[in-house]
Amino acid sequence: MSAVCHLEERAGIVRRFNRFYTRQIGVLHEHLLDSRFSLTEVRILYELAHRPMLTSSDICRELGLNAGYVSRVLKGFERKGLIIRTPSPSDRRASQLQLTDHGRATYGPLNEASQREVVAMLEDFSELEQQRLIEAMGQIESLLGEADSSYLLRDPRPGDMGWIVHRQAVLYAQEYGWNTEYEALIAEIVAKYLRDFDPRWERCWIAEKQGNVVGSVFVVREDEATAKLRLLYVDPCARGLGIGRRLVDECLRFARHAGYRQMVLWTNSVLTDARRIYERAGFELVEETPHHSFGKDLVGQVWSREL
Repeated sequence: MSAVCHLEERAGIVRRFNRFYTRQIGVLHEHLLDSRFSLTEVRILYELAHRPMLTSSDICRELGLNAGYVSRVLKGFERKGLIIRTPSPSDRRASQLQLTDHGRATYGPLNEASQREVVAMLEDFSELEQQRLIEAMGQIESLLGEADSSYLLRDPRPGDMGWIVHRQAVLYAQEYGWNTEYEALIAEIVAKYLRDFDPRWERCWIAEKQGNVVGSVFVVREDEATAKLRLLYVDPCARGLGIGRRLVDECLRFARHAGYRQMVLWTNSVLTDARRIYERAGFELVEETPHHSFGKDLVGQVWSREL
């Protein structure tokens, strides 16, 4: 099947999802008791309630609505005493909009009713299903919307280690063509960490974004004076946010606090993004060795820095 056929098929799936989701939202809105507002009007009220001093152009841009339609809706809101207009200090041709006390009092029950309906919908799902739904929505929002730069670092939870093995094996197979030897190596490193973990000398960080694991790194004990950084990883969907640099910084901070005097790591020359992070963090290349591993001819590198 050609790439064009695949694209047409995927476009049909997206359109089907749009129809399904629109029906779901419509069903929820039908249950907003005694509401005399359309779903779009409630969306406009929501924007005005949460972002004061918007202009009509702002609303058109944020919600993707026709300017003429928005103008009619806002005039209706004015007649009902829901909004007031004030001249924009930056553009005399535009007016800033804000809800009146009556507007806020009108919006409040609508917002509460909408919240209750969504809560009722979620209650039909198990805790795991709710989490899967939220994560899927986050992925759609991330892919179709603006990039969200927020993330958190946390300790590993049950299941994270299996994810690390799986995700890194998949990624390095896709990006570098490495075979299952690499997956075996990751599994061995992770298994040893879990079996021999000593919190005084070792640590793992998990980077999480919108409920999804997007990165990880380990510090393990090489010897009494030396910490070893292992398995630095950042998912492609989260690159460019500084996660890799932050993970390395956390490793260095932990190693100093633990009393190590130096940190070392082993990598391969083809991993150029990781090498740049190590260089910026003060690591220096101390050894290079050609080797054949993971189905490829590679150049292994040892990097080190004093703490």
